[in-house]
Amino acid sequence: MTPGARINAVVELLDKIDRSFSQADEVVSAYVRGRRYIGSKDRRFISETVYSMLRHTAHLNWWTRSGSSRDKMIAYLVGIESMPARELHQLFNGTIYNPAPLSPAEMDLTTNASREPVAADLALPGWVQAEFPEWLYEGMASYWGQNFNTEAQALNMPAPVDLRVNTLKASCSRVLEILKNDGLAAEPTPYSPLGLRLAARRNLLATTAFKGGFVEIQDEGSQLIALLVDAKADHKTIDFCAGGGGKTLALAAAMKDGGPLLACDTDKRRLDKLTPRLKRAGVSNVSRHLLTGPEDPWLQEHRASAERVLIDVPCSGSGAWRRAPASKWRLTADTLHGYTALQASILDQASLLVKPGGRLIYATCSVLPQENEDQIAAFRARAGMFRSVQIDALWEKIVGGNCPSPGDNLSLTPARTQTDGFFCAILERLP
Repeated sequence: MTPGARINAVVELLDKIDRSFSQADEVVSAYVRGRRYIGSKDRRFISETVYSMLRHTAHLNWWTRSGSSRDKMIAYLVGIESMPARELHQLFNGTIYNPAPLSPAEMDLTTNASREPVAADLALPGWVQAEFPEWLYEGMASYWGQNFNTEAQALNMPAPVDLRVNTLKASCSRVLEILKNDGLAAEPTPYSPLGLRLAARRNLLATTAFKGGFVEIQDEGSQLIALLVDAKADHKTIDFCAGGGGKTLALAAAMKDGGPLLACDTDKRRLDKLTPRLKRAGVSNVSRHLLTGPEDPWLQEHRASAERVLIDVPCSGSGAWRRAPASKWRLTADTLHGYTALQASILDQASLLVKPGGRLIYATCSVLPQENEDQIAAFRARAGMFRSVQIDALWEKIVGGNCPSPGDNLSLTPARTQTDGFFCAILERLP
């Protein structure tokens, strides 16, 4: 592809992402799969440029007054990439596959963007500097205090690829050997004793490590939450919001494929996707159930019967914004309110499944207090039969070392723990 054709592809993709309800990575993947003429270097340039632009959305919207994808492309090249005017005009000259020449209005746009480069944007509003949604800025600046800019910046950086070793099939040292034979370099993650972090992003799907079920792709933070469930082979454990089954697989390994382990969800499509994952991982102890709603007889059948109930609730996904930068700009106050209402309902339903002395583990991939501390405080106020379990003691027993988040709850962020943003509260039902 010519440089101009690459730029046109980026603009086309940005338009598709704006119109799509799918995640940006799904849109990008579908786009390149459908265009076999796009070579590997072109794919890399297109993908990296799209994601870089999504990570600079606030600046690009500010400079272009929320203009078109083409406007943002021009502003990005000038304001972020510092492309000289002569080179820009050579690129936008309308010949063959190159973008159309710059209009007078676009010429003005290049002037505005060049006056306010990212490296010198202290005059811009704080939410623009931080690449943070304006409607969330004040509340999160207060919540994080002096650490806000550090936290926001870390949420806007590319994320590493973490793997969880499937201990049903191999040890960490053995998996490192398998990865090496696959041509992949990795090192242990800082906290999870089962985690490995790749030195560089690679396609894992064709590797022996992945196809053989020796590893699962799972952020270290998610691994830690699964470990803190403290699931055991003789404990009835319910993964109430199992989704695609990442934590279900981790629980199965912790239980040494013992049981019973029940995976539930309201989405049949997601539960069905768990089938090949279970087979690849060598897991046989998982029973699945499609929840039909609050009146599902299954809830009454399993009432007050489980030693462990994990609820990894639907949430804003704000803790994973570094992986899905477009998502932060799609989140609205109404959507967040919908999530918090659903979370409260799920908490009330799932809590009834916990037997006296058992534990309810509430988890989100969110950094927003409305979905985390506030949600747990509200639940405890209306459900007096649970007490908080101190994370510190559990961490020392299960994970080992010093807990990075002392106190009642576990709070992980990219800035503090180099993981995605996660929250976890563990509540024990009183006798």
